[in-house]
Amino acid sequence: MLEVVRARIDVDGKPAVEGLSFATTGERVLVLGAARALFEAAAGMRPVAHGEVRLRGEGHGSSVRSGKAAVAPLDPRVPPKWTVHTYVFWSARLAGHGRLRARTLADHAIDQLKIGNASDAPLGALELVVRRATIVAGALATDARLILLEDPTSNLPDTQARSLARVIVQATAGRASILFAARMPLGSPLTMDADEAVVVTGGAVDAQGAPAELASSERTVALRVEGDSASFARVAAERGAKVAGVGGHLRVDLGETLKVRDLLAVAAETQATLIEVRPVSGAFA
Repeated sequence: MLEVVRARIDVDGKPAVEGLSFATTGERVLVLGAARALFEAAAGMRPVAHGEVRLRGEGHGSSVRSGKAAVAPLDPRVPPKWTVHTYVFWSARLAGHGRLRARTLADHAIDQLKIGNASDAPLGALELVVRRATIVAGALATDARLILLEDPTSNLPDTQARSLARVIVQATAGRASILFAARMPLGSPLTMDADEAVVVTGGAVDAQGAPAELASSERTVALRVEGDSASFARVAAERGAKVAGVGGHLRVDLGETLKVRDLLAVAAETQATLIEVRPVSGAFA
């Protein structure tokens, strides 16, 4: 559904994502840890300097422009005097729907997100969780079959985050979705609903698979290696580790006996430097 091919995405003239490649196969996908620029590129909001970012085979922004995909960014600027219904209605209109159809889609999306009691309230007067739900409702009102979400539960109180997550799961049922987040609680309804997760750091995929499976990988660490990473990977494998990855971005399964200090010893032996060591399960709060 989401395919990233040797992508470099720049922010302020510097690469925020560089050399990243992966492809997802699930219909409900989490992309964890990636720079915000990756979401923006997938949504057609930011150009790709090199390589490609595709949604269902279509290049930069094509799916969004054609109405096949819709986007719910985190806290976009909206006219504060617009009401919830005005914002959601115009989302549907701008997706190409006529007035009557747009009104029907808007009313349904507002009901799905359970914000009907705020329908006529100005966005600037509403609490954050309702504004976040409104942005998601706007994406649903386009009637697109693929929804891209930039974690709408970010920095919300736990109770509100879980409630909003549960509503989003119910509202997006029957559609494909890709949720981009820095981290996601394992117990979140959004995590439990996902059938695939990709854990990304910079230009490398640290892990990919079912969320519960990745979260339980306490014996798996993601490394950034500087120096002779090929020799490091070879020696670590000889000591019993399972090593995956390309170049200086590696994922290492320590197995039953190895410890992180053993990797430090391998680095010293191969004259490599471990710049970063992170548990893969750390992507799930």
